[in-house]
Amino acid sequence: MSEPVIKRALVSVSDKTGIVDFCRELSLLGVEIFSTGGTLKTLQEAGIAAASISTITGFPEIMDGRVKTLHPKIHGGLLAVRENADHVKQALENGIGFIDMVVVNLYPFEATVARPEVTFEDAIENIDIGGPSMLRSAAKNNESVTVLTDSTDYAQVLSEMRDNGGATNRATRLRLARKVFELTSRYDRAIAEYLTRSEGVTDGNAPGSITVRLDRELDMRYGENPHQSAGLYRFSGPEGTRSFGEFFEKLHGKELSYNNMLDIAAAAVLIEEFRNEDPAVVIVKHTNPCGAAQAPTLAEAYRKAFSTDTQAPFGGIISFNRPLDMAAAEAVNEIFTEILIAPGFEEGVLELLMKKKDRRLVLQKKALPGSGFEYRSTPFGMLVQDRDTKTVSLSELKVVTKRQPTAEELANLMFAWKICRHIKSNTILYVKDRQTYGVGAGQMSRVDSAKIARWKASEAGLDLNGSVVASDAYFPFADGLLAAAEAGVTAVIQPGGSIRDNEVIEAADANNIAMVFTGMRHFKH
Repeated sequence: MSEPVIKRALVSVSDKTGIVDFCRELSLLGVEIFSTGGTLKTLQEAGIAAASISTITGFPEIMDGRVKTLHPKIHGGLLAVRENADHVKQALENGIGFIDMVVVNLYPFEATVARPEVTFEDAIENIDIGGPSMLRSAAKNNESVTVLTDSTDYAQVLSEMRDNGGATNRATRLRLARKVFELTSRYDRAIAEYLTRSEGVTDGNAPGSITVRLDRELDMRYGENPHQSAGLYRFSGPEGTRSFGEFFEKLHGKELSYNNMLDIAAAAVLIEEFRNEDPAVVIVKHTNPCGAAQAPTLAEAYRKAFSTDTQAPFGGIISFNRPLDMAAAEAVNEIFTEILIAPGFEEGVLELLMKKKDRRLVLQKKALPGSGFEYRSTPFGMLVQDRDTKTVSLSELKVVTKRQPTAEELANLMFAWKICRHIKSNTILYVKDRQTYGVGAGQMSRVDSAKIARWKASEAGLDLNGSVVASDAYFPFADGLLAAAEAGVTAVIQPGGSIRDNEVIEAADANNIAMVFTGMRHFKH
């Protein structure tokens, strides 16, 4: 069976990229063109022979253009099976002519609702009805109809028509039909997500259903291990679209890996804690902070953060809360790090850092979202929760010991609490002078975390006397606090809430330790 020759085309596009040149070529190939609204005007002004869709339907566009293509002579012309004698007979009896090509892209709904000032009424008016209907009819009948939604496909279609006497290839029509259903399903999801956001969540629970779309943005060389394939996907969900390129730009170095992306996320989320504050630096390894500090300069903050653990930063990820200056860059350049992330690079800094060809330099273009959902996959389903962005203020702290913390202790306790929730549970974190002194992460026992944190501080030559300690969850027994007391801790910040809180408070009082409760925990699994 020969391929169907394209004789009549229906063209109606919101994005008019390339449409004039494409339709001019269609005309030269003998294709009769029908169009609507702004597209018709554009084609006619360009001198292309195009007729109004009303010449097919015999019915005017009405209701501000809401009704123009929803007509049997349009959908009959698209859906008729050309090899079905009964379909052909009915088409002739009802004056329906076949339509062999549809060129349609939809009202820009996603772009419309992405505008901060968009009204609900504007959003509703940008829901395309006729466009998806024509696309779906044409795509269903891809045996006979060529349907285009993307200007990047124009050249291939024209080439095939020239080579095949006005016809396209079956494989091309099938591919284009698939793109239609991908487009319309994404379009419908975007509308449903917008209406869900407009409804709002009234019961305090997670949404009853969530629609998510993932489009591959970057290929990863492999996953966590070489035997695992992986990619980074642009995410579209209830909060809108999120992509790596929206927030970051890699300026130099090797391609980013799966593990790199996890570490970048961990470092970038943590540095957000110090946005618009004194110079701050965080160093991350395997998604856990192995050093963090604040100081009057970035260079000093880096050296303090580095001193927490002088081994882990090799091959680590470092993030800065302000543009990277030359003094800090020279300090960082003394060792090899996998990735440096900063909101800017001062003059000469990139030239210095680019001398290490494998080091990745990443520009953070804007702040990460401050709220939204967090998604975690399991073999049996997807877990969804609000991101852990809740903070505690000084006024919300509850002092539970006889001794009140000093102003200096409070400053360090608040610094420690900001970092604590970004470390894997069980977490014990020692802090002094707004610098991490010992990090105990991810242990089955909180006492083990305390011991590891003390050992790491000892290995780095850091004196824990006069430090404060943070725990992401309550101390279930007094032993964890006693271990901190032995290290020389003077103040503790923890959620509280254990049935043995009184024992822990008594142990703190016995060791002249000030302790505050936050009333919230920060498990991170």
